[in-house]
Amino acid sequence: MSSIDRRDFLKLGLAATATAAVGIGMSRIPLPMAAAPTTDEPPIRADEPATFERGDHDQPSPHHWVMVIDQSKCVGCDLCLAACHAYNDTPPNISWSRVEEVEPTADGRRVFRPTPCMHCEDAPCVEICPVGATYHRYDGLVMMDYERCIGCRYCQLSCPYGVRHFNWEAFTGPNPDVPAAGHPEVPRRPRGVVEKCSFCVQRIDRGLAIGLTPGHDPDATPACVVACTYGARLFGDLNDPDSPVSIALRQRPDAYRLKEELGTGPRVYYLPAEPALEESAS
Repeated sequence: MSSIDRRDFLKLGLAATATAAVGIGMSRIPLPMAAAPTTDEPPIRADEPATFERGDHDQPSPHHWVMVIDQSKCVGCDLCLAACHAYNDTPPNISWSRVEEVEPTADGRRVFRPTPCMHCEDAPCVEICPVGATYHRYDGLVMMDYERCIGCRYCQLSCPYGVRHFNWEAFTGPNPDVPAAGHPEVPRRPRGVVEKCSFCVQRIDRGLAIGLTPGHDPDATPACVVACTYGARLFGDLNDPDSPVSIALRQRPDAYRLKEELGTGPRVYYLPAEPALEESAS
């Protein structure tokens, strides 16, 4: 199926799903009333360069940010989730990442699989968004424009990883993970939008601006990676052969990505707890 065929299929299929949802008690979802854009490219804002808003996939990016998760080290402590809640100021009922227990090792050791946004190279959420609220920025990370989001939830329905979350209520109370796990670095999102993991892009950009290296310097690295006291999460630039992620992936040829057969090109790699679990964990 070509990329255009796939895009049209997603639009038609998800429009039908959203329409059907009204009949099963989900009529609170604000469906878009305007016609979908007539071009393949969603609209961009006039006050920002197109290369930042949409990204240019025909030009090489200076960075290729990826996350590597070592399942042999993850103990399911949820320190990563607490840090994410604090630094990104998420509501108590929304978690931008989740930690699931999966099949144990052959000797009975428990195995966990953290699942953040995959920041897919060929992201279904970007293709399906009718207003350009979900987009690839210049370095390929999948971002949200919360001012543009109309809450149609097409992106949430299209995500094969289940890592997008609709904000049903305004978050006005205290954050239970602040200050113990950190302090908010981004504004709270409004009611009626879909929110998701950003790889703590505010930390990446702030660090690069002052000469820090994401993945090496904690202040420029996603909060979940820094919070993991067991070293289960790594982050860095795959374009840099000396980055922690490049080294880890060279050392572990058994690394895998979730649902690779879909062709989404996720930027999160997993190191299985033992090689025999590679197939069952994916």
